[in-house]
Amino acid sequence: MTTISPERIAQIEARRDELAAQMSTGNLDGDRFVQVSKEYAELEPVAQAAGEVRRLRAEAESLAYMTEDADADLRAMAEEELRENKVALAEADRRLALALLPRDAADQRSAMLEVRAGTGGDEAALFAGDLLRMYQRYAEGRGWRVELISASEAELGGYKEAVVGITGAGVFAQLKFESGVHRVQRVPVTESGGRIHTSAATVAVLPEAEEVDVQIDEARDLRIDVYRSSGPGGQSVNTTDSAVRITHLPTGLVVIQQDEKSQHKNKAKALKVLRTRLYEAERERLAAERSGTRRAMVGSGDRSERIRTYNFPQGRVTDHRINLTLHRLPEILQGEMDELIGALIAEDEAERLASLEG
Repeated sequence: MTTISPERIAQIEARRDELAAQMSTGNLDGDRFVQVSKEYAELEPVAQAAGEVRRLRAEAESLAYMTEDADADLRAMAEEELRENKVALAEADRRLALALLPRDAADQRSAMLEVRAGTGGDEAALFAGDLLRMYQRYAEGRGWRVELISASEAELGGYKEAVVGITGAGVFAQLKFESGVHRVQRVPVTESGGRIHTSAATVAVLPEAEEVDVQIDEARDLRIDVYRSSGPGGQSVNTTDSAVRITHLPTGLVVIQQDEKSQHKNKAKALKVLRTRLYEAERERLAAERSGTRRAMVGSGDRSERIRTYNFPQGRVTDHRINLTLHRLPEILQGEMDELIGALIAEDEAERLASLEG
C-alpha cells in the first residue's frame, strides 16, 4: 500500500483551510468564488481522509509508547488497541490513496449512451432493446434524467440502434465501464425448436461534451444537409424537410438526426451528438499517448471488446473482465446494477493503486 507522507498530508489540510478562508472573506467575485468553491468541494473529502490518517498515526505513536509501560494490565490494553489501530490505519491509508488517485476529468459529467444491435438479426435488436431499458431503469433509480435522442426501431421490436442522453452528476463515472460487446444466450421468441441462440449488441458510453470542449466553425467545418424524414413520426415528419445530416469536414464524421418534427430541434440534437463524439475521439487520442499500449484490467472501452454475457437458461450475468458471475439476471435487467457496477469500479481502483505501487 502506498503510504502518504506527513508533509503531503499537511499540504492537503493547509490548502483546504486556505480555500475555506478565501470563501469566508466575501471578497471573491462570482467567477472566482465558483472556482474556489469547486476546488474546495473536491479537496474536502481528501482532506478528511488525510486528517483521519494523521489522527491514527498519532494514536499509534502514543499506544506504542504505552506498550513499554511497567504495568502489565496497561501494557496489554495498549497492545490490543495498537492491533485495532493497525487495521484501521491500513484502511484509512487505502482511502486516502484512493482519494489522491488522478481522476478522469469527465467522471462528473452527464453521458450519451448508444446501443446497437450486432450479430443475431431480430434477436439482437430485441436484446438491444432489453439493454436500453436496463440502463433507463438504472438511471431513473438514481434520479437521473433520460432523453431519447435518436432511435431506429426493428420490425419485431427492439432497436437496430438507439442513442439516449443521461443527465445527472457522476453519470459517466458510473456507466463508463459498460462500453463494449454484450452477448445474450437464450431461446428467441422466433425459435420454434427451443434451441438456444447467441446474439450480441454493442454499447458505447461517451461523456457529454460542452460547447467549450469542442470548437466548431459551422461555416467552415460543417456541411449541413436537410431532407424529408423517413420511417415513423407522422405525416408532418414525412412532408417537410425536417431531417438533418451534418458532416464534419475535418474528420469526415457524419451525424443524422430525424426523430423530431422540427428541423431546428434535429439540428440541435445532431450538433450535441457531434460534439460528444469529437470530444471522445480527442480523449481517446490523449489517453493513447499517455498510456501507450497499456490496457486497464476492466477494459479499454473498446466497442469491439466482449465484456459481458447474459445467460437466460442459467439466470446468470457474467462479466468477463473481472470474472464475476451473478445469478440475478432478471433483477439486473430491471436496472438493479449497483453490485455489478460497484465491482467494476472497485477493480479499476485496485488496479490503479497497484500501478502506483509498481
